[in-house]
Amino acid sequence: MLCLSAAGSVMAAVEALKETVVEFKAAPHDYLAHTPRDRFTGLLPRLNSGEIKLDTTDDKTFLTSLLKALDVPVSSQILVFSASSLQSEIINPRNPRALYFNEDTYVGFVPGGKVEVISMDPTHAATFYIFDRLQRGGPLPLIGRSEKCFNCHAGNATHRVPGLIAESVLPMLSGASLETYRRDEQGHQIPLEKRFGGWHLTGGHHLTDTHANLMGATRASGSLEKVPVEPGKMWDIDRHLLPTSDILPNLIHEHQIGFENRVFHAAYVLRQLSAQGRGSPPMSAKAEVEKHADDLARYILFADEAKLPRQGVEGDASFIREFQRNKKPASSGASLKDFDLKNRIFKYRASYMLYTESWQKLPKEFKDRVYYKMAEGLRDQNPSPAYAVIPADEKRAIRSILKETLPGLPAWWR
Repeated sequence: MLCLSAAGSVMAAVEALKETVVEFKAAPHDYLAHTPRDRFTGLLPRLNSGEIKLDTTDDKTFLTSLLKALDVPVSSQILVFSASSLQSEIINPRNPRALYFNEDTYVGFVPGGKVEVISMDPTHAATFYIFDRLQRGGPLPLIGRSEKCFNCHAGNATHRVPGLIAESVLPMLSGASLETYRRDEQGHQIPLEKRFGGWHLTGGHHLTDTHANLMGATRASGSLEKVPVEPGKMWDIDRHLLPTSDILPNLIHEHQIGFENRVFHAAYVLRQLSAQGRGSPPMSAKAEVEKHADDLARYILFADEAKLPRQGVEGDASFIREFQRNKKPASSGASLKDFDLKNRIFKYRASYMLYTESWQKLPKEFKDRVYYKMAEGLRDQNPSPAYAVIPADEKRAIRSILKETLPGLPAWWR
């Protein structure tokens, strides 16, 4: 029989493990009634009025003009051939889907299909749009919001919040998957050997054990095997804007979707708890709020970043240039978008996604808790052991960059 103190400890642990279940369509979120303020929604009136015109000559020129209008670099292209998205019936190793992205907008293109857009609203997360099929040389295709995307993009993988997903599977030409390597998890902490199943991977990635560029096939005997499927070997590579699916955009994409999903899960939970507490989360939810703050601090500072190959990676120069064009350097010239690519992705391990509206629109009290936990890990004296991987000189550089360049940082930040 448990003593009272032990029973109390067990009950406290159980309470701490409880997770708020989000109903994103219901109050206080009212996702469907919310007027989105994301990048693509802001562009729509200018498209519909003709102020900004998209070139409908053919699929590629249409896509190129859309990416330009959204300030999404073509060099961000990554190719996925597992049957995913609303157009799964036409995505396979003979017709991969291309993805393009910047910090808040994600564009999908399937040759012979439709263009899809996921754009991040700063308070309500992902909004989903799909164009009608292009009539070459015709008017702008009709654009509609899609609720069908919620079947995958607001499920277990994103904690029931409209978010971003990536999986790793072994696809077949039929669209079926033979094996699943990872599901319902996103972020830079996932070991590279578990990623890339159903994705093309090009460039200097130096991975010797990877699921990339492989598909499942049936032998004459009826047994199944893995066979190589290199970009452009089974389809005309000119159907896409680039012949590449470079390692660096793949790594950046994974980091971003992991960040966004964690931020917006916290945002929805905080909004729901604040409604229950009539303005702020109730004391009974303190452990849950602290857990979100801990998780975000660890993620922002790359505490659990997966190891790169021993030789590092080599990123595409065009992508590096376009990715860094909006960097925010400190007076020293250092920025959170400076790459390392030898032992880790970034030279200074603090996420550049702190500059996005997704982060900036979080409640100040919660952000301050995250900043406090980050400061514990970055201080010179008795830093949190969770961040021991970051050497002292890098910690000082991170503190300096954040202090000089990040809006809303608490006055006590050092």
